[in-house]
Amino acid sequence: MTITLYDFELSGNCYKLRLLMSVLKLRYDIVPVDFFPGRQHKADWFLKLNPFGQLPVLRDGELTLSDSGAILAYLAKKYDETGRWFPDDPAITTEVLRWHAVGDDITATASAARLALGFDYDFDIEKAQKSAHRIFRIMDEHLWFGERQDRDWLCAPDHPTTADIACFPYVMLSEEGGISRQDYPALRRWTDRVRRIPGFVVMSGIFPAGRALERA
Repeated sequence: MTITLYDFELSGNCYKLRLLMSVLKLRYDIVPVDFFPGRQHKADWFLKLNPFGQLPVLRDGELTLSDSGAILAYLAKKYDETGRWFPDDPAITTEVLRWHAVGDDITATASAARLALGFDYDFDIEKAQKSAHRIFRIMDEHLWFGERQDRDWLCAPDHPTTADIACFPYVMLSEEGGISRQDYPALRRWTDRVRRIPGFVVMSGIFPAGRALERA
């Protein structure tokens, strides 16, 4: 069965799937979609795959899926033999899904500022930046208290989950939206831990730990 990712290289949401599939050592094919400037995600052929006109889209055999958070859950449930990336425990599953939603909020704020500054999208940059800082403050506090309870990740287990992957890319790409991470030391330490996960892969603007270390 062939996995195909409809992908835009500079999309943080597409990168989430490339990252998890690398961690899980999955082989897949890529169909490039010219999100900018070509706007192929609004083309008729793409809308047949996802009527909402959003990336990413993933096909696994005859199954077509959209929404990065939903696809993360699907890939983890189907292909992670350890069961660690999307645990079955209902309490942890609920926690993971809550952070998937936070990942969507980061996309709506930090990514929106990045799109406005780098891709000429008509978004309120100041509002997006302010909202992103609010999310980063909450995450930083959550992670800071977690570190004092020997929890290095967003959720309860002593290992990363899809929650961490869902939130990671647009935190790392926030500087491209004019959003500094300087005031969030626990958040920076968490991004460093994510970048040390076995199987980690890069994208433009996101480098491995050790090449572009954040200041503590």
